[in-house]
Order: sequence, then C-alpha cells, then structure tokens
Amino acid sequence: MAAVLDAVRAFLAPNAFVITEENPADVVARENLLDRAMGRDRRKKSSEKLRRGRVPAQGLALVARDRDGHVIGTVRLWNVEAGVGHHGGPVDALLLGPLAVDAAHEGKGIGAALMRAAIAEARARGHGAILLVGDAPYYERFGFFAEKAQHLVMPGPFARHRFLALELKSGWLDGAAGMLTASGRKLSQQVERRAA
Repeated sequence: MAAVLDAVRAFLAPNAFVITEENPADVVARENLLDRAMGRDRRKKSSEKLRRGRVPAQGLALVARDRDGHVIGTVRLWNVEAGVGHHGGPVDALLLGPLAVDAAHEGKGIGAALMRAAIAEARARGHGAILLVGDAPYYERFGFFAEKAQHLVMPGPFARHRFLALELKSGWLDGAAGMLTASGRKLSQQVERRAA
C-alpha cells in the first residue's frame, strides 16, 4: 500500500492533498461527507445492500486529506461474488463505492486520484475485476465499461447502462453471469476480533 500511496503523492501538487488508508478515527467524517455528497437516501441504493454489515476489502478503504488532515474525499471497495463463471464457480470481484469528494474541494483532481489509487492497490493485491454503478462518461477514462458487466445484475433496482466493470486481469469476467452477492468479512467478525 505504501508504494502506491507514495506514487499518488508524488503525482499530485505538493501539499494539496494526500491519499491514505482510512483509519477508525475517519468514520464520522467519512459518513458526514457521504451524507452531504449523496444525500441521506444513499443507504437505499442496491449497492448498499451488498455493503451493509460488511467491512471493506483489506487495504481498500482510502481517504483524501487536506493539508490539515481533514477527510475531503473517500472511496472504498468491497468483496463480492460476480455471479458464476464459465468454470461453474463464483467469480470473485470488488464493488467500488461510494466515491465522494467534499464540494469545497471539487475540481482539484481528488476523485480521479482516489480512483487511480484504488485501482492500483486492488491490482497490487491480486484482485481480478472491479464493478461499480456510476456515470459511464466519468468512469470510462479509468477503463470501466458496461460490456463486461452485461450478464451480471445487482440485488435490486439499478440502471443497466450505469453498471460498469474493469478487468484487472484479462478475461477475469469472461462468462460471468448472475447476481452480485456480498462475500466480504462481516462487520461483527471484525468487532469480535478486536475484542479478543
């Protein structure tokens, strides 16, 4: 993770913002940022059904911080099974989201930097594909397209043209079909480990 974050820091203007792994002290700031950026109804989305009661994929909860250390952007990726593959078993993948940047800091490249860092870290950790629901014109520049997700469905209402995928390993989603299901660690398991 450190090498990826160092590369992102070097790419950015000095002292403008940094991207780091999220820590427990960031939770309240992150949730407030998401409420402001996406509204309180954000918890009703189909993607939320896959995240509810789960923790993000290992090392894939990132935040952008301003010069004072305040959280001004967030992105997290979640373990999912992307239907069944041609081999007859589940296809492991990641679900990205939500991505949000504080309105006072929009237009500074923070969202793009978070995306690049998340994709690089997911690739470095050996993941095969990332899926998301979002605006195709924005996410296509990062390599996300609807074609690779065309035989997959979300657990609830979703806009087909906004359901996008990026293969980190060529052919990873070939033959993948069916509904996305949550496969990541449950929140209660995380809490139990800390208590032990």
